[in-house]
Amino acid sequence: MGINTLFDLEGKTAVVTGGTSHLGRAICESLMGAGADVAVAGRDLEACRKLAKELSAEYNSTAAAVKIDISSVSSVNKCIEDVYKIFKRVDILVNNACFGAAGGIEQLTEAKWKKGIDGTINGVFRCTQAVTPYMRKQKGGVIINIASMYGVISPDPGIYGDSGFNNPPNYGAGKAAVIQFTKYGACHLADKNIRINSITPGAFPSEKVQKNKKFVNNLKKKIPLGRIGRPDELKGAVLFLASDASSYVTGTNIIVDGGWTAW
Repeated sequence: MGINTLFDLEGKTAVVTGGTSHLGRAICESLMGAGADVAVAGRDLEACRKLAKELSAEYNSTAAAVKIDISSVSSVNKCIEDVYKIFKRVDILVNNACFGAAGGIEQLTEAKWKKGIDGTINGVFRCTQAVTPYMRKQKGGVIINIASMYGVISPDPGIYGDSGFNNPPNYGAGKAAVIQFTKYGACHLADKNIRINSITPGAFPSEKVQKNKKFVNNLKKKIPLGRIGRPDELKGAVLFLASDASSYVTGTNIIVDGGWTAW
């Protein structure tokens, strides 16, 4: 098999939750650039439609918009059903969508703690459970869970200061659970030919956050490569895990963080 063939996704259909987000667009572009049809999934259907139209015009594959609320089992199930109706198959799921609630250990209410957990691991569980029957029927599939460096290490309080971007404990706890759930799913669905891996991005602040130059400079000081990540730099890891290039890879976590967690 040639190198190009290894990474070829032509004839495959992918679902990207949180598809219009800061990293979501790059994920969609990575998959479509390799020939996959992509369902851009999110709560804002109009935003999904806008992006799907742009992507379809740019690539030789097709993008479609589907609505999903990862906090709702019925919404998740309907999303996967809709994707199957549109494309007649579901080969790849990227669990990228996430939501949470801010606050420190002493400030978080019980309700906010649960919301952060729901928006990380619970959402990943719901989407994985919904797509598995389709992949089993097709005799295989790929699931990629987007975790976080804060599922591997703790945030350094000295970096955040009074920026207002302090990372809450429920986020890191939920993302750590995503990495563990990835390993569990990989082992228990391997006999269905379903591969599950996770990607741990680090220091990919949104454009809004990047406006705070002091905070971004603090981030850079912590990163061995000396800069924050660009969304495009996630594309290689996504394509590798989505394609046959990683056909013997499951249950692993690829860290894309400029060396942050290597300290």
